[in-house]
Amino acid sequence: MASISWADSYLGQLRAIAGERILMFVGARAIVRDEAGRVLLIKRSDNGYWSLPAGAMELGESIAQCAVREVREETGLVAEEVEPFALYTGVEYTTTNQWGHTYQLHVTAFRVPRWSGELVRVTDETTDAVFHDPAELPSPLSKTVQEALADLATFEATGRLVVK
Repeated sequence: MASISWADSYLGQLRAIAGERILMFVGARAIVRDEAGRVLLIKRSDNGYWSLPAGAMELGESIAQCAVREVREETGLVAEEVEPFALYTGVEYTTTNQWGHTYQLHVTAFRVPRWSGELVRVTDETTDAVFHDPAELPSPLSKTVQEALADLATFEATGRLVVK
């Protein structure tokens, strides 16, 4: 799956103008599970961490469309339905990436109850994509995975959106 280049992305263009200022990052992450309840993780090509499909929203799309696009770009799968279960916001979600760029995140996490297609294990953004048993997750693992899985369990038990 071809994806938009960093320089052409909204955040890439904004970063070029803003320099080293802290920027707001609006994005989505998705939990895709198979019929056995295993969770789809991607191995990111930029840092080698196992993560959930995720990324920044682009101008002209909704946050749900962002989740659908990221799943497609990073796994080849088509998310036919997405349901928000958590919001991650606030100063505690400020992070600096490996390039020294700092962002305060506003991320919406979605579960993907219906999807189709064939899994693509290697893309422009990934070196692997595999369904994993949630009790046996690989490493190195992005710190966002465990939090999102716990918040999804809370959402599924209570029916209430988790807001942080």
